[in-house]
Amino acid sequence: MAKCGCGSSKGLTDEQKNILNAMAGMGDPVACKEIAAAVGMESKSVSCKLTSLKKKGYIDSPVRCKYSITADGKAAL
Repeated sequence: MAKCGCGSSKGLTDEQKNILNAMAGMGDPVACKEIAAAVGMESKSVSCKLTSLKKKGYIDSPVRCKYSITADGKAAL
């Protein structure tokens, strides 16, 4: 189990929902630091959540170190 508490369940935590909501409003692929600033979390914590969201198929990384929300991610909101 990951130390950061990302979890691997299908349900979304409030933090993950906040991240997806922020990403949905950003449009272009964004860096972890930008997402962290938008949701008021530390980059390290957001990075962990992004990894979990990517495994679930809710976000994608079309450009190195940048992330965007997928159609599944939008549907999960």
